[in-house]
Amino acid sequence: MTFDRTQYSKLVANISDLVATKRSKIAQQINNEILNTYWHIGKYIIDFEQDGKLKAEYGAKLLLELSKELTIRLGKGFSRSNLHYMRAFYVAYPICETLSHKLGWSHYYELLKINDGLERQFYEKQSEAEGWSVRELKRHKSTALYQRIALSKDKEGVLALSKEGHKVKDFEDIIKDPYVLEFLNIPEDQRLSERHLEQKIIDNLQNFLLELGKGFAFIGRQQRVTVNNTHHYIDLVFYHRILKCFVLIDLKIDEVAHHDIGQMNLYLNYYEIEQNVEGDNPPIGIILSAHKDDIFVEYAIRGITNKIFISKYQLYLPDKELLQQKVRDIIDKD
Repeated sequence: MTFDRTQYSKLVANISDLVATKRSKIAQQINNEILNTYWHIGKYIIDFEQDGKLKAEYGAKLLLELSKELTIRLGKGFSRSNLHYMRAFYVAYPICETLSHKLGWSHYYELLKINDGLERQFYEKQSEAEGWSVRELKRHKSTALYQRIALSKDKEGVLALSKEGHKVKDFEDIIKDPYVLEFLNIPEDQRLSERHLEQKIIDNLQNFLLELGKGFAFIGRQQRVTVNNTHHYIDLVFYHRILKCFVLIDLKIDEVAHHDIGQMNLYLNYYEIEQNVEGDNPPIGIILSAHKDDIFVEYAIRGITNKIFISKYQLYLPDKELLQQKVRDIIDKD
């Protein structure tokens, strides 16, 4: 007896799809129950403390005693630290229904380490919208993504950023300044060549895409542009699926010169005429440089109709406290 291979393939596919769907539902149900359980544990602790009115020293003693007792009764998972975050979980999210069940406890554990409510809301919204893993969430926190985006906005924009997350609606929404490339692990004082920097980015392309943000798809490196029988090469080319446009990136290890901007303008004109197809929007150019003179950039790009941006890159984590203060200054403005 032989099987009908077509029907057999359908049988295997049906069983595989069923199991995958059920596993996903089971995992989601388990996650929901964990969040619900930890939220209620936090509520029980706060209720016992009479809405947190218990003196600090007694509160610390309570968590220590409670940790010992629950560990004896229930096993691992009830350390003093975990109980502290369960308590903080309820304080930060007093209405259980507002929890996002697209995020796991590990996400919330990281979010609860953020003291500023607006910042925490931003990372929660972005984690949910972009499906960040816990590792990705940690990386964006450490590189001060919220502050870097917020500094380009006014008070209303910062408040909207925290309530809605960062939504890509226009070409300016995909630009950062600076871009943080600490994942390249290049010493800050090491002298680089542009080709070396490009190769390091290619070797760490997944992390670079994470830094660029949602919607970027890698097209290629050293993409040739031939004009008047002369070959030019664009360092990195991406396509942004939300804005529906090419994004051309040139890397500069020193300050940007006026001819670098002219060269990018040529690239953008070429791509709009030669590479764009129906439905594509005009391309965007980003020149990443180690140094940037804002006044020079203002004069150099003035009058250019193409979308050209000059942003700094840095090879180390930013001074987050300084950025946080700048964001607070924006919020506190009358």
